[in-house]
Parts: sequence; structure tokens; C-alpha cells
Amino acid sequence: MKILYLIPARGGSKGLPGKNIKLLNEKPLILYTVDAARGVSEDLNICVSTDDLQIAEVVRAYGLSVPFIRPPELSTDSATSEQVLMHALAFYESLGNVYDYIVLLQPTSPLRTASHLKEAMGLINDTTEIIVSVKETDANPYYVLFEEGVDGYLESSKEGKFTRRQDCPTVYELNGAIYIIKVSKFKEVGLSGLKKQKYLMNKASSVDIDDLVDFNLAELLIKDLK
Repeated sequence: MKILYLIPARGGSKGLPGKNIKLLNEKPLILYTVDAARGVSEDLNICVSTDDLQIAEVVRAYGLSVPFIRPPELSTDSATSEQVLMHALAFYESLGNVYDYIVLLQPTSPLRTASHLKEAMGLINDTTEIIVSVKETDANPYYVLFEEGVDGYLESSKEGKFTRRQDCPTVYELNGAIYIIKVSKFKEVGLSGLKKQKYLMNKASSVDIDDLVDFNLAELLIKDLK
């Protein structure tokens, strides 16, 4: 089973400018994900896909080759993960490298480790199309999520007669840390057409950095782990 570990790292970030190389406990954010990938793979099968020369420089200084700079059309806010995946696969296939699975690792999940990756990949079976990492959601739609109705009053997002939160069905939320994708099926139906299996992670390991609040929380958690 041949696996490509893809780390997509666009230079632009509105929520936290420069976040992918911002120092998190004195280490650029993206390098936490590089370390996680290195815990399960040789460098040859780890690819940082970036449009940003500064990000590429940081990664190369860490000893990992950056095989290409992502083209401008895949570096905008409207570029999709599916396009980035297809571009990386096409690049490697042009070199004669055909992968069975591609593992998408967003650099904004610094508390996702090699141990998590090993556990998630242990779930791969003959029927696997995509394995996604999740956490139990804090915002259960049976209990705390509401939508505004036509009359202006709030209505439950999902109907259910529950008086205690712990009685509600368990609802999972994608945490963005791990996506394990079967390449042949992905090419056939696209990301949205893949049947999802879950890999459950805890709340602390699921921190996804979008803004400074998330960044500071991740920094505190990492310090606690030391």
C-alpha cells in the first residue's frame, strides 16, 4: 500500500496572517505536521504543497524537499482541497509515482501526532473510501443549536425532545486533522461522493488554528504536554 502524505499550506490567511510559519512555542506551526508525517513515513512520500516561498524556505531548512510551488490558480480563496489533491497526484504520477492512498494533513492541527496517524490508518479496510478525523461536538444540534424561523423566533436546528444534554444522540464534528483518501475512488466520485468512516480524537488534540485565540490555546496545551 503506497501512501502520499500531503500538507497543504497556502500563504494567505485572513484570520491569522502568516500562521503556517508563525512560531508556536518557538517552532513554526507547519513543522508540527511535518514531524507527525515523518513519524509514519519517509520524506520521499511527504509533500508540502504551497504557493508561498517563505513557507517553502522554512520547510526546506528543516530538511524536507518541497517538490513544486503551487500555481497561482490554486492559491486563491476559491481554490478547493479537491483541486490541490488532484494537482499533487498528477505531479507525482508524471514522475511515475502512483499512490493507493493520499493522507491530507492540514498544518493548522499541531496537536495531531504520528500516533494519531497510525491509529487512523489502522482503520483502513477493503471498503475504505475516506477516513475523517472527528471529535464529539460541543455544539449538539439537538440541544444548543437554533435557527431563526420565518416569524423571527429561534427554532431547534434538529428536532428532539431532550431535557438533558447527555441524553442527546452523539454528534460528531470534523476537526480537520486527518483525511485518509483512497485515490482510485476519489478520482471516480470526488471528495463529496466518498463514504466517510470516522476516526475519533479527543478535544485537546482536535484544536484547529484559525485565529489568534486558537493559536494561544494550542500554545498552552503544548506547554502542558512538555
